[in-house]
Amino acid sequence: MQPPWLLRWRALWHPEMYHGWGRTRAYFEGWYVKMVDPTRRYAFAVIPGISMGADGEQHAFIQVLDGVRCRASYYRYPVASFQPATTHFALQLGDNHFSADGVTLNLPELRGTLRFKDPVSWPSTLGAPGVMGWYSFMPFMECYHGVVSMNHSLEGQLQVYDAGRVDFTTGQGYMEKDWGRSFPSWWIWMQSNHFAEAPGTSVMVSIARIPWLGSHFNGFLGGFLHAGTLHRFTTYTGARLEVSRFEHKLNVVLRDKHKRLEIVAHQAPGTGELLSPIQGDMTGKVNESLQAHLDVRFFLQGELVFSGQGQTAGLEVAGAVPEQIG
Repeated sequence: MQPPWLLRWRALWHPEMYHGWGRTRAYFEGWYVKMVDPTRRYAFAVIPGISMGADGEQHAFIQVLDGVRCRASYYRYPVASFQPATTHFALQLGDNHFSADGVTLNLPELRGTLRFKDPVSWPSTLGAPGVMGWYSFMPFMECYHGVVSMNHSLEGQLQVYDAGRVDFTTGQGYMEKDWGRSFPSWWIWMQSNHFAEAPGTSVMVSIARIPWLGSHFNGFLGGFLHAGTLHRFTTYTGARLEVSRFEHKLNVVLRDKHKRLEIVAHQAPGTGELLSPIQGDMTGKVNESLQAHLDVRFFLQGELVFSGQGQTAGLEVAGAVPEQIG
């Protein structure tokens, strides 16, 4: 076994890999694996991860969000059953396996194997390892974020509850992850890759209050994948953010000198309650829907390039989110 510091160093340029080597307390890590069948009658997010509390209590877990029935389940596992690979992204957790190529699940809700085809990852460079950019090198960040795949197609079948096998072939998937100590005190997150107007189009936006050297700032990460090109809007690239929050919707604008992304996010009435980390303990709570929809417009050099509605959208508005940002 290689020393933990070397394994963490290697993972720095591969956000999809496990980063918690050598950690024992006040740490969490989890992957968010979204899977939607082609009819959109079934939409699930499966979240494998590990929790290490500030008191040293540890356990692995899998959360399952049923985005159609609006309910969530939490399954605890012994830490010994959490077995990540050291050279690439692969995770064995009990009878379940997760990788960039697919999943094998043995859960009360879902049983079977799905393969992921043609994933679109967020580019990683020497100076900007993934969506976090140069913030990835800051060792004191509260929470780190990675986008494993903005969009991929699914192949295979799953036994869904006891209702028989469901064919997910030609359905759509998305995968991201988080690791660190705690989720932010407030955040907004939205994602969809179900645009009837342009298959293969995907959008993800994350906005949060970021602690920083005794103060804080409002940071954001945004990506819009369209026609094979990923357009990036982030704090570290100098993009600008504007948010207006209303009772059941959000208006979000991301822009830089050359492009502009406008989103009106409409919250759905039903949500499932997921657990979230506080100092490594999974004691926080967040309500998420997979029934939201996102009205998206994208402008390039002032010209409207895309206008459409993202369905089966994930949406989280957690904590004391300000009514106006930017």
